[in-house]
Amino acid sequence: MNIFENIINHKISSITAAELLKYANQFQISISHQHAAQIADYLNGKNVNIFNSVERAKLVKEIAKVAGADTAKEVNRLFLQFTK
Repeated sequence: MNIFENIINHKISSITAAELLKYANQFQISISHQHAAQIADYLNGKNVNIFNSVERAKLVKEIAKVAGADTAKEVNRLFLQFTK
């Protein structure tokens, strides 16, 4: 894994609700404040590689349990933007 991927994965594991909302807005992705807080709480401390499609899929499934399927799809779109 290169340094760029490490930085992004670290950011994901320490993201705040405000940062998540900022990135969602930047990429025109709809996430509510409540869901952003729930997702940020869930992601904090998780050691996940969003560049690995299997790990990302598992993470999105867990986010769906926390914030619902529609929100999880939106977060997945955001993750895909980060991996480009």
